[in-house]
Amino acid sequence: MALLLCSLIFIFAAGEATSTDQTVKTYIIRINSESKPSIFPTHYHWYTSEFTESNTILHVYDTVFRGFSASITSSQASDLEKHPDVLAVIPDRRRELHTTRSPQFVGLRNQRGLWSESDYGSDVIIGVFDTGIWPERRSFSDLNLGPIPKRWKGVCQAGVRFTERNCNKKIIGARFFSKGHEAAGGLGGGIGFGGAINETVEFRSPRDADGHGTHTASTAAGRYVFKASMAGYAAGIAKGVAPKARLAVYKVCWKSSGCFDSDILAAFDAAVNDGVDVISISIGGGDGISSPYYLDPIAIGAYGAVSRGVFVSSSAGNDGPNGMSVTNLAPWLTTVGAGTIDRNFPAEVILGDGRKLAGVSLYAGPAISGKKYPLIYPGKSGILSASLCMDNALDPNLVRGKIVICDRGSNPRVAKGLVVKKAGGVGMILSNGVSNGEGLVGDAHLIPACSVGSDEGDKIKAYAATGRATATINFQGTVLGIKPAPVVASFSGRGPNGMNPEILKPDLIAPGVNILAAWTDAVGPTGLDSDARKMEFNILSGTSMSCPHVSGAAALLKSAHPDWSPAAIKSAIMTTASIVNKQLQPMTDESTGNATTPYDFGAGHLNLDLAMDPGLVYDLTNQDYVSFLCSIGYGAKTIQVITRSPAACPMRRKPAPENLNYPSIAAMFSAVKKGVLRKTLIRRVKNVGDLNSVYTVKIEAPKGVSVVVKPEKLVFSDKVRELSYWVTVKIDGSNVMMGDSGAVFGSLSWVDGKHVVRSPIVVTQLDPL
Repeated sequence: MALLLCSLIFIFAAGEATSTDQTVKTYIIRINSESKPSIFPTHYHWYTSEFTESNTILHVYDTVFRGFSASITSSQASDLEKHPDVLAVIPDRRRELHTTRSPQFVGLRNQRGLWSESDYGSDVIIGVFDTGIWPERRSFSDLNLGPIPKRWKGVCQAGVRFTERNCNKKIIGARFFSKGHEAAGGLGGGIGFGGAINETVEFRSPRDADGHGTHTASTAAGRYVFKASMAGYAAGIAKGVAPKARLAVYKVCWKSSGCFDSDILAAFDAAVNDGVDVISISIGGGDGISSPYYLDPIAIGAYGAVSRGVFVSSSAGNDGPNGMSVTNLAPWLTTVGAGTIDRNFPAEVILGDGRKLAGVSLYAGPAISGKKYPLIYPGKSGILSASLCMDNALDPNLVRGKIVICDRGSNPRVAKGLVVKKAGGVGMILSNGVSNGEGLVGDAHLIPACSVGSDEGDKIKAYAATGRATATINFQGTVLGIKPAPVVASFSGRGPNGMNPEILKPDLIAPGVNILAAWTDAVGPTGLDSDARKMEFNILSGTSMSCPHVSGAAALLKSAHPDWSPAAIKSAIMTTASIVNKQLQPMTDESTGNATTPYDFGAGHLNLDLAMDPGLVYDLTNQDYVSFLCSIGYGAKTIQVITRSPAACPMRRKPAPENLNYPSIAAMFSAVKKGVLRKTLIRRVKNVGDLNSVYTVKIEAPKGVSVVVKPEKLVFSDKVRELSYWVTVKIDGSNVMMGDSGAVFGSLSWVDGKHVVRSPIVVTQLDPL
């Protein structure tokens, strides 16, 4: 289901063009925080007196951002842009959700290692920005938890079917944000694009009507739950990555209606004020177009959080395996892609000629295996809607009593099965297209159904075309120990970074395929209105599921190392990430079976066996981020939109973006220049291990590239805790052969006999625009 909610940025201001000057839209207005006249007691009084009427203001921001959001006409917005105290006017936009066994898979073990050292994250507060929470789930029990941390300043906001008693020592706070969503009601964008909350399917409260928020919250911090499963699948003990961490819920997304920037920014403001330590945001935009950071409220809000010591984990998006599909690109965000775990839910299509073709399914109803039914592929007619099994596209006279082959795409995967059922079909085979390749995720189908890869789908379609074809489906339950694992999920957002290629994105991957976690009672596991099943747990796939794994990991590291900054935590996670699968072979791509690169997995797969003691970290200060923003050409006022403080960029020697002290290294060269080209980058590392340590460098140079590091040895002591080093990358612009992605890859590691502090190296030769 989470995969169905794949991420696209829909740029809807709060109106439609009936009249350019009179249409009311929602805008986010950035005010110069230093300029409030003293005669006004609050910024709100100033805003309503100087800039707009009080009835137009939706949110006032005063923590991560200084300003307000308001519903005004475009001509009023144009006037505000000219006001000397206004730094920016940003149109509101609609965003989408990026939508057990995984804690052990990433290296967590009971009573030892990071779980033991951090007391399972008991003193850390994770803020989850999502669709709310179903608080009655066993995953959110506060049994045997200690007192709520005294620094907590948040509230438990009551509303429909949610009272203060729904919070406890586990769910210590809950809020909901809907003003931006409701202000978008005048758009004319159709159902689901904002407006009044539809209280027939939603709760005007933190209660979760969608399920996504409950799932991500319990993935990050769910308590131990015995005898957990989804209709018998993935049976065992369910638990989150940080089982004792506290949860603060910020409902910013609404069922079938997305999430609006103005509400998300208000949640950032509240969460930082409330005292969260970690923010988990499985929300973003895609379609290959990213907004500059100063026009991206997620990037702005996240900067405000990170600059105050809050770690922010975000999802990489579900538009893979296309290149440059990764979202949430700001370097202060930790951007998480998705990988598989070693558990699967196999199903088998058995054809009438005896062939058996492998697939996956979470169907839990009456089985049909053993009896063969006629097999039909509606797509042979050439009608696209029929091949996709869209609503009302199937002829009952052709489908009745048969197993139907449906192509993946356009409508939700589980909805295709419902279309088949309504037309009288007895089962469905869901076939990937070429773009999805062999990547599969399980779905809790309402009819007997099996998903198969593109190759298997082609074989089944060819067999169906022979006439008198028959088939059946055999469901095989839960299988552990699947090899290889992890592999990069076919849907996971891929690099390069379309905004600033000097910063490698995604940062890493984590489990995101077929993840069992808590679920809402408001909808069935498919999320379809017609699905009346009640499930305590559901199994979902998407980078929405991988993001909270890293949020939980950050909570554990924050608990074990309270003095570490968000950048230090990010560095520890990245430099200890694994680039091989559990069979110690290079990771592969689920969609093709081929070897993967850092454009697919960033620094590697989350490995918490090692992250608690990384040896060295690449730390970053607020000034480092300001220097980076200067390096990409932002002026002082533009930077102030993000950072709240005026910035002074150097006039003479402009910093280089690739010199941001990031745990990965990217060097770019122009393809126009020929001959020997070189570039020198600088990094600094902080020793967080043994005081007296000596590290030597180990280089795996990208193919056709020379990499020299100076010094080759780093000697730390009680007086020397931080050291810098220089990396010189040299290529022959006339001869270097870049890979299929336009880049070549290597790595740089600092080793001391105990630690391996690894950074990926990416070298790109760019064509001129």
